[in-house]
Amino acid sequence: MTRRREIRRVLRFAPALLLVAALLPSSRVFAVDRGGFSMDILVGGAPLSEYAARGTTYIEALKNRDYSVRLRNGTGERVAIALSVDGLNSIDARTTSASEARKWVLGPYETVTLDGWQTSSAAARRFFFTSEERSYGSWLGRTKNLGIIAAVVFRERRPQPVIAWPEAAPQRERQEKDSDGSEAPAPSAGKNGVLPAPTDDMAATGIGTETSHPVRQVAFDPEDSPVAHLEIRYEYREALVRLGVLPRYDDRCADALSRREGAHGFEEPGFSPDPYRRRPR
Repeated sequence: MTRRREIRRVLRFAPALLLVAALLPSSRVFAVDRGGFSMDILVGGAPLSEYAARGTTYIEALKNRDYSVRLRNGTGERVAIALSVDGLNSIDARTTSASEARKWVLGPYETVTLDGWQTSSAAARRFFFTSEERSYGSWLGRTKNLGIIAAVVFRERRPQPVIAWPEAAPQRERQEKDSDGSEAPAPSAGKNGVLPAPTDDMAATGIGTETSHPVRQVAFDPEDSPVAHLEIRYEYREALVRLGVLPRYDDRCADALSRREGAHGFEEPGFSPDPYRRRPR
């Protein structure tokens, strides 16, 4: 059986220290958690607040700020995670199915923080919030899936016992082409096959400054079907308000406006109180 080659980050610590770090429990509440696997988005090392709405999870994009994607494997087995940002694989920037995508391999109870797109075996270029026009996807000419961060988790295939049958059972081949042998048609790009042009007022992800991120390839044979799908959508605040994810103003602002609208220039006559004068008991 052909074993796929996946990507695993190599941290600059001794193996013993790495094992200890991987086993430390985490008290962080993650933005998205499915079956022991989680993902959240960090800005300045802190997770962004998430908003559950419209059947998904949203975060507010902070324009021109770098961000990182933190993935956690909360199970006792090794897994592979395909991560895409704006529909582009975080390792090679290709657009594929999750099963065919190159993946990050996480050991049991391991957490990894990914700062950007992997551009070599030693470095990555940072994710940062920007406009659609200035996004990495726009530069590559692939703008269909802007505004979404998705992680799909696969367990490692377990070795199957060898059983001797009187006659060899026919092997079912994976169906990757149509019945006539032609490639499956690509999904439609939109109405009349044309995507809307990228805009300057909607959020997307740019490819930014270079950062050290050494990785190595390891062998990993994933199961055919994923065990978890983690998805976060991001928009600027104005778009979140238009979608109804955020109110037009928060409660604190509403309370402050009510107070200000009820203010008066004069009330009781008197003098300004002196905070330094001792009040009589």
